[in-house]
Amino acid sequence: MTDACLSPCTVNAAPEFAAMTPGDAAHLFDLPRDASSCRIVVAMSGGVDSSVVAALAAKSGAEVIGITLQLYDYGAATGRKGACCAGDDIADARKVADRLGIAHYVFDHESRFREEVVETFADEYLAGRTPIPCIRCNMGPKFTDLLRMARELGADCLATGHYVRRVPGDAGAELHRARDPARDQSYFLYATTGEQLDYLRFPLGGLPKDAVRAIAAESGLAVAGKPDSQDICFVPDGDYAKIVKAMRPQGGRAGMIVHAETGAQLGQHPGVIHYTVGQRRGLEIGGQAEPLYVVGLDPEAAQVLVGPRRMLAVASARVIESNRIGPMPREPLSAKVRSMAKPVPVMLEGEPGDGRAVTLRFETPEYGVAPGQAAVIYAGERVVGGGWIDSTVKA
Repeated sequence: MTDACLSPCTVNAAPEFAAMTPGDAAHLFDLPRDASSCRIVVAMSGGVDSSVVAALAAKSGAEVIGITLQLYDYGAATGRKGACCAGDDIADARKVADRLGIAHYVFDHESRFREEVVETFADEYLAGRTPIPCIRCNMGPKFTDLLRMARELGADCLATGHYVRRVPGDAGAELHRARDPARDQSYFLYATTGEQLDYLRFPLGGLPKDAVRAIAAESGLAVAGKPDSQDICFVPDGDYAKIVKAMRPQGGRAGMIVHAETGAQLGQHPGVIHYTVGQRRGLEIGGQAEPLYVVGLDPEAAQVLVGPRRMLAVASARVIESNRIGPMPREPLSAKVRSMAKPVPVMLEGEPGDGRAVTLRFETPEYGVAPGQAAVIYAGERVVGGGWIDSTVKA
């Protein structure tokens, strides 16, 4: 590969696939219009998004190599719907590669994934925190290992199916939210470094999901109608507590549900791993004067603390292990403290980056801010950075 294959990032939209020329497709990967001397490595999970990225890459005329990381037990995942990186999904990725006529390799990363993602997931729940394994996976096996592999293969870039945009800026490539807010995945990529962003490509960031499925169908890919991956790929049927209990049996220790204000014991619970801050359903403590929510967890005492919604109001959050992408802006900042939440105005005390701790002060009280979740900082559409929520101060 040559330096001529790399050009400034300028993409965020795609023409109709049928009318797309190789030059149009190359533009989506920030490659020159004649990309025949370039090489693209595509991270292929077996889902429709990464499969369409592979199709777009093949359309560009570049040499394309698909890589799939097997991240957890193949047998346990066989036949499951909405998973990724295991079981039938690996077979789907291989079928897509065969259909497109591109090379495809599978690498076993199960042990590292278990150690860095699954074990941490279990320990966080055991400590009464609410983890986000998808971010851990992106920080570790997916980006770190895949980037290394792509570079070793002499690729000009690594392309993924994430719905985010890579936009040129005065200080280099910037990470922006997807055009389609309903598909935006920038929350899960706040830990991306500037060096990684220089090498990564996100060709789906300017597309709605229906357009992606249309491209899959037009390309003759069998995954065109495949369901989207579930949030936690290694958790069967969404029963995360079962996984945690199997790995950390002590997490199933029963205890009391206690009113955080009065100290009254309102009922029993089967283990703190079944609860998260902000949860209302599943408490089974009817007959109260007002709706009660989980407002805190005390794993050592095996207590689930509940209270009225006002007790969930948070004035500020301490964020640790922070990352920054690009320069700090002068414009107002906002932050997301849950993946499905909307960004809210914040004031920042301290400068994120290099793992430093910073404090987010919310313009108005924010609800359901849970330690263990990520806080992602935005300047308009640009991702400034973020970190892990370590603790909160009540409003």
